[in-house]
Formats: sequence, structure tokens, C-alpha cells
Amino acid sequence: MSWEAAMNNRWRTIDIVVASVVAVAFGVVFWAWGVLWRGPAEAIPLPGRAVIYGMWLVPAVLGALIVRKPGAALYTLTLAALVSVVLGTAWGWTLVLQGPLEALGAELAFAAFGYRVYRMPVALLAAALAGVVASVYDAVVWYPDYSWTTMRVPYILITAASSLVIAGFGSVALTRALAQTGVLDRFAAGRERPAV
Repeated sequence: MSWEAAMNNRWRTIDIVVASVVAVAFGVVFWAWGVLWRGPAEAIPLPGRAVIYGMWLVPAVLGALIVRKPGAALYTLTLAALVSVVLGTAWGWTLVLQGPLEALGAELAFAAFGYRVYRMPVALLAAALAGVVASVYDAVVWYPDYSWTTMRVPYILITAASSLVIAGFGSVALTRALAQTGVLDRFAAGRERPAV
């Protein structure tokens, strides 16, 4: 890696601040989403309830699209998961492990393109990979007694699709909306508004 590339990958204070703000905001959203998942959404049996799963993966994709540095997906989703744990989630401290694992799925997509491509196809791939990691974790840890054919495989597929739509398209839309306000002008995402 060249010196210039290494300097471009260094996190600035503003990168940390903005990624942290996104993470904290989504940590609160996670708490509310958990109430929905364990409350009214329980009326939808598994695997169907997985259609709303993608919300839990938005910070990974959104953080990476804004900050555009190695580790942005990991940092943002991990911190969001920790905030939701502090607020009191039904899944407790298990999210300390699950959040970073999910984020690594997203991080893998951006790494595959050398942390140089932040267009919609890569965002969608990142979201889908995070969804696959999240749902495989759930299938093994939370649903080990369920059938692979009738519940776990459909759950994985539905979660990946939900993640693609909510975390993928949703993060691209949020990044574009934020860029239009000018709050991302100190980021490449803000300077390349049409390219996001």
C-alpha cells in the first residue's frame, strides 16, 4: 500500500464523530425495533417475520457509505449494537458478539473492492452478506431445533432479501438524502452526490 493510500484510509476526527452519531442513533432504533420484533411482529410466524430484519444492518452499510474507510461498517454496527445492549435489549450481551459478526459480512463486500467502490451494487452486496451472516448466526444460535428446510433456510433467504432492501437500498437512499442537505460535504459521499 502506498503512503497516499494509507493516508486516505486514516480515520479523521470527523469520521469517528459522524460514525458514532449514526451508531448511537441506530442503537436507539435497534431498541425500538426489538420491541416491535418481540411484540406486534410476533404475530407473524418465523420465518416470515424476517422481512423486517434488515433494519438491524443499516448502520454497517450506512457507516461505510458515509465514512468510506476500512472498518467503518464494523465500527458503526458494533457501536450501535453496544448502545442497544446498554438500553436493554431482549437479546442482552449476545449482541456484543453478533453485532461485529454481522458487520464483518458487510465489511467483506467493501474490502473485496479494495475500499474504493461505494456504489449501489457494492452497498447491496454488503447488505446481503451482512444479512446472510446475521441469519446463519440466528439459525445456529437461536433456532437450533428448527428444521433447515421449513424454517432455517427460508429464514436465511428472507433475511438476506430484507437486508438487501432495507439496509442496502435504504442506506443508499439515506446517504443521498443526507448529502443533499450538505451535512456530508466533508465526506466523499457529500462531494459525489450523484455517484452514491
